[in-house]
Amino acid sequence: MYGGDEVSAIVLDLGSYTCKAGYAGEDSPKAVFPSVVGSIDQVGVVDEVKPEKDSEITYDSKNADKTKTRKLYVGSQALGYRRDQMEVISPFKDGVVDWDIVDNIWNHAFRECLLIDPKEHPMLLAEPSSNTPQQREKAAELMFESYKVPALFVAKNAVLTSFSSGRATSLVVDSGGGSTTVAAVHDGFVLQKAVLTSPVGGELLTDCMMKSLESKGTTLRPRYSFKKKEIRQGEFQIINLDFPNTTESYKLYSQRAIASDIKESVCRVPDTAFEETAYANVPMTSYELPDGQTIEVGADRFKIPDILFNPSLVLTIPGMESFTSSTSVSGLSQMVIESINRCDVDIRRELFSSILLAGGTASMLQLKERLEKDLMEEAPQAARVKVLASGNSTERRFSVWIGGSILASLGSFQQMWFSKAEYEEHGVSYIQRRCP
Repeated sequence: MYGGDEVSAIVLDLGSYTCKAGYAGEDSPKAVFPSVVGSIDQVGVVDEVKPEKDSEITYDSKNADKTKTRKLYVGSQALGYRRDQMEVISPFKDGVVDWDIVDNIWNHAFRECLLIDPKEHPMLLAEPSSNTPQQREKAAELMFESYKVPALFVAKNAVLTSFSSGRATSLVVDSGGGSTTVAAVHDGFVLQKAVLTSPVGGELLTDCMMKSLESKGTTLRPRYSFKKKEIRQGEFQIINLDFPNTTESYKLYSQRAIASDIKESVCRVPDTAFEETAYANVPMTSYELPDGQTIEVGADRFKIPDILFNPSLVLTIPGMESFTSSTSVSGLSQMVIESINRCDVDIRRELFSSILLAGGTASMLQLKERLEKDLMEEAPQAARVKVLASGNSTERRFSVWIGGSILASLGSFQQMWFSKAEYEEHGVSYIQRRCP
C-alpha cells in the first residue's frame, strides 16, 4: 500500500492532440493543454540562459554541438503568443516519440498546472493500445529517474475507456486527434491481435476543412496577423500586422485552431453515405471568422465527417490528393467488424452489444447513430448491435482520463502499483509484469 487515502494519485493522459492531467477520484481533469510545443533554436553560451519560467526550459541537444540549445514553450498560453522563429513541433512523429518534449510536457503539467511535487504522488499513465514495450519502459524510466515518483502504473487507453463506462469487456472505438483506434477489451485486458489503427482522426478532418475552404477562396487569417480598431460603435476596421519572421508551422497551427473550431461548430455526420448530388442543395450554415468576415458552409458540413466512414473521400478535396494511404484505410464500420472477427467466437456477441465511442472526434453529432446503422447492415444476423456513448461530450472527450481517475481511486487497486523499491530491485523491465 502506498500512502493509501492520504495522498491522491495523479492521472496523466498524453494524447496526440491534448494532454490531460488531474487528481484521481475527480470527475474531470484539472489541466488540459495542447500536446504540441513551441521551439526556438538558440545559439550561444548555455550557462548564461536562465529560463524565464518553469515551462520554458533550455537544455543541450544531445547530438548537437554544445552551443546550440532550443527553448521550449509548453501550454496554451505560451503557444498562443506569437514569437519570431518559433516552430510548432509534436512529440509524436511517425510512431517515434521525442522523449525530450514529453519530459517538458509532463513537467509543465506537474509544476505549472497542478502545482505539485511529483515525488509525493503515485502516477497513473495512460498509453496507446498499440504502444511498444520499449516505449512503456522508457516512460517508466523517465518517471522514476527524473521525477522520482513513489509508484507508477501504466494502463492502456482502451481499458481505461472501458472502465469509465463500468464495463470489463467492450469494443472501444477511440477517435482522437491523430488517429482512430479500435481495440477489443476482454476482462480488463486489451486483445492485442484485435487492435486496429487508422490515420483518420480529428487533425485530418481539420486539414480537409482548411483545404476545402481555401479552394473556395476563403483565407483563414490567424489571430496574430491583424488587430481590430473601433471606428464607430460596433463597427470595426481590420488592420493587418506583418510579422515576417513567423514560421510556417506556427502559421499553420494558428489557422488550424480556427478550422478546427469551424469543424466542431458546423459539422455533423450524415445519416447515409455522402453523395455529391444528394447534398448539393443543403441549406448553408454561416460562421463568423475572427477577423469578422462571415463564411457559408454547405455540403462540406456532411462530407468532411463522412471521411471517418469512407476515407477515400479525402481524395475529392482539392489539395489533399497527397493523402495516398486513403485507398488502403478502412472506414469506421469496417474496422469494427474486422476487429471483432479477429477475436474468439465466444466473445463476439458480447463485443457487438457493447461498442464504446471515445475521444474528441467521437463527440461529432450523429456519429453514434450512423455507426449503429452501418453496423446493423453489415453485422451477422444473430448479433445485437449496440453502440454506447456518453451523452455528455466532455465525458466522451475525457473518457480515458476518467477511467484512469476511477481506477486509481479504487481501494482494491492500491496493491497494483509498481513501486520505486520494486523498480530499484528488479529494473525497469519488471513493469511488463506489473502492468499487463
